[in-house]
Amino acid sequence: MARLGRDARRTALMGSPLFAAMTPDELDAILAMAIEHRYRRGQTIFQKDDPGTAMMAVLTGRVRISTVSADGKEVTLNVISPGEVFGEIALLDGKPRSADATAIEETNLLVLERRDFLPFVLGNQDLTARLLAILCERLRRTSVALEDIALFDLPVRLARVLLKLGDDYGRPTEAGLRIDLKLSQKDLSNLVAATRESINKQLRTWRESGLVILDAGYLILPKPARLKKLIEGDPF
Repeated sequence: MARLGRDARRTALMGSPLFAAMTPDELDAILAMAIEHRYRRGQTIFQKDDPGTAMMAVLTGRVRISTVSADGKEVTLNVISPGEVFGEIALLDGKPRSADATAIEETNLLVLERRDFLPFVLGNQDLTARLLAILCERLRRTSVALEDIALFDLPVRLARVLLKLGDDYGRPTEAGLRIDLKLSQKDLSNLVAATRESINKQLRTWRESGLVILDAGYLILPKPARLKKLIEGDPF
């Protein structure tokens, strides 16, 4: 796997608001600190409770973020694609990892160590102020997400998640928009803060009404526009 050029590495960092707030010169300084690591398909990148010593940006491949539930089942929390970053909060707090990260396929990561990043930030007061603003915005978004869970019922929350997955991993087919990411009902229940049983019931209702199709573990959205109407308060 060939190493990517500076522009590709810069684009990967810009996938995080943390780095989008930086000037070109600051980004160049960060890129000079970062190194590339390659991982085989199925290789563990880090595990839950490992020291949080670095942030990673996906240059090529995909990374699965997961955890193990109380009953011993692996639950997918997120899938990180090229141009996206993960573990960036570890650059600031250095706390242990809260989940596992595994390469889904051959993956090339840009890795930035906390020991290099933190002195750079602390030596730049203007950059520190910008990063604090970014963290405040992230906190506001978290508050909005919690409000969504409190204010919207399950069909709306699930429709939002499916449409977002369609935007990120969707592929047009004759049957509709196929989400090329295999997620279990337990995975979906974690994403929308609901029980697996309620997800099963809702998906069954939507299959019967033609809103979703289940094909070998993959979801297909035949009519995404109908899900959008549901979010907007129109029951079709």
